[in-house]
Amino acid sequence: MVKELKMRRYVVIGLIVLLTACVNKRGKVQLASNMLTVLEKSKPNLDSVKLDVFDFKGLKPLLHKQDDVTYVINFWATWCRPCVKELPYFEKLNTEYAGKNVKVILVSLDFPHLYESKLKPFILNHKIKSKVVALDDADMNSWIPQVNEAWSGAIPATVIYRNGKRKFFEQSFTYEELENEVALFLK
Repeated sequence: MVKELKMRRYVVIGLIVLLTACVNKRGKVQLASNMLTVLEKSKPNLDSVKLDVFDFKGLKPLLHKQDDVTYVINFWATWCRPCVKELPYFEKLNTEYAGKNVKVILVSLDFPHLYESKLKPFILNHKIKSKVVALDDADMNSWIPQVNEAWSGAIPATVIYRNGKRKFFEQSFTYEELENEVALFLK
């Protein structure tokens, strides 16, 4: 009888351990499943980021429009610290001058294999509202002088133009500097 009681005790203890282990495993699986759901919901929706990709032939028309709009074309990249620093100034210009025939276009020179992993998340995280296009054309020696003969290829670089009037800048801007340059095209 004592032997039977000991056996039952071991069976009960074994069942408790087994049931507790199953509950814990289920709990962990459920917890992991819940965490995956939360992570999926918090993951940025990169499909919401519109990104046109051009070679230079496709980009060139954006550099030569004749429609009484002042175009501010900024060449930049997510890996360029001065570029990233001045982006809020272009965004502010885009917002404040939207009704004044000013259009900001940000031309990303990021590497094509990083569009999904770096560029689109950057656009989303920084809430960029200006039009962003990506330039995917490795023949830089061909297209850089077509943007401007004096351009060394360094970024940030900006072209501001309206119809026949055009200025090129191979520099970073403060907001005041950028606004002053654009104002010259609005007179």
